[in-house]
Amino acid sequence: MKAHVLFSGGKDSSLSAIMLDPFFDIELVTCTFSVLPVGDIAKVTADELGFSYRILKLDRTILETALNIIIEDGYPKNAINFIHKNVIEALAKEDAVSVIADGVRRDDRVPRLTDPETRSIEDRFGIKYICPLQGYGRSAVNMLVEKHLVIDEGQSDSIVKADYEAELRELIRQQYGNEKVIDIFPQHLQSRVLKRI
Repeated sequence: MKAHVLFSGGKDSSLSAIMLDPFFDIELVTCTFSVLPVGDIAKVTADELGFSYRILKLDRTILETALNIIIEDGYPKNAINFIHKNVIEALAKEDAVSVIADGVRRDDRVPRLTDPETRSIEDRFGIKYICPLQGYGRSAVNMLVEKHLVIDEGQSDSIVKADYEAELRELIRQQYGNEKVIDIFPQHLQSRVLKRI
C-alpha cells in the first residue's frame, strides 16, 4: 500500500517518511501554488532520502484566500491551517490515493487539523490520514533526527524550504512588502534535511 507523505524537505516530514517506510511504499508529495520553485527545493532532499517524489500543483486561489485570512488576522495560524486542510482534501480526491501522512508533531500548533476535520476528510474521501509523529514532542523528534538525519537549521526567514509558509511569505512580500512579512510571522526555527545517516 502506498502512503503519500506531504513533504516540505524539513526534518518532521522526512522523519515521518522514514518511520512509515517499513509499512508502506512511500511517495513524497510537495504541494505548490507556483509562486516559488518549492518542488525543486524539496526534490533535492527527496533524492537524498531515496523515496519516490512528485509535485502537486494546486489552484492559486487557495493561497490567495489564505493571504486574505492572514492579513485580516495578523498572524499565520488560521491561514496555514486553511492551506493544510485544502492540500489534504486535494490529494484525497485523487483516485490512487488511499493513505495520506504528514509530519505534524504532538506539540505543533500549526498546521493542525481538528479531530472532526480529520474524520470528515477520511469519511468523505475514503482515505486514511496518518501523523506518525503525533505522539512525539520536539525533544523526542530532535533525538531521532540526531541519529538519522543531517539538517540545516535556522530562523524561518533564512532556511530555504518547501512548506506552505514559504509561498505564503512570498505572496505577502509581493503584495505588501517585506515589513508586513516580519510583522505577521514570529521568529521560529525551521529545518531542511541535507542527508540521511
